[in-house]
Amino acid sequence: MPISRLRDFVTDFTALIDQGPKEPRVIADGGALLKDLVRHDDWLPAAFAEASEERYQQYLLHCDPAQRFSVVSFVWGPAQKTPVHEHRTWGLIGMLRNAEFSQPFVLDAGKPVARGDARRLEPGDLDVVSPAVGDIHRVSNVFEDRASISIHVYGANISAIRRFRYDRDGNPHDFMSSYGNETTPNLWDLAVNP
Repeated sequence: MPISRLRDFVTDFTALIDQGPKEPRVIADGGALLKDLVRHDDWLPAAFAEASEERYQQYLLHCDPAQRFSVVSFVWGPAQKTPVHEHRTWGLIGMLRNAEFSQPFVLDAGKPVARGDARRLEPGDLDVVSPAVGDIHRVSNVFEDRASISIHVYGANISAIRRFRYDRDGNPHDFMSSYGNETTPNLWDLAVNP
């Protein structure tokens, strides 16, 4: 399995962040890097692609040592979806396998209201979230009979950000997301993962 694709992505994304670019440049240039990564579906180790019957899984693939960005695989079991939630940082979403819906929301009198139609993301498609362009959405697996996987890159360690999710009545609840793994892929052992 060519884990080198993920290693190259992390290396290139780190170089982009090291340049200190503003968010529009990260979204444009980082989006191009992510689009190149997800156009191949041969690099994600199986341990970071496993669905759970209980809930969608969020697997950390890499976190920058200074927590300037994190790379996460999201695995949606059949018909699974997130609650409506926010991020409080920029995020790039690249569809890797199968498909998902991303429904944007806006706050109206403090309650989330759907904004437009849900966007269907197919393999290779990208989506963006950010306080500057729209930060609230709900994601759901298109399929009821198979898992879907997307790769997310956030402008921080996403599990270290206190955020809001909204219940069915639109009431906010603060939360911090967590990862479903205790280890990350070994990107740096070139003898094993050339």
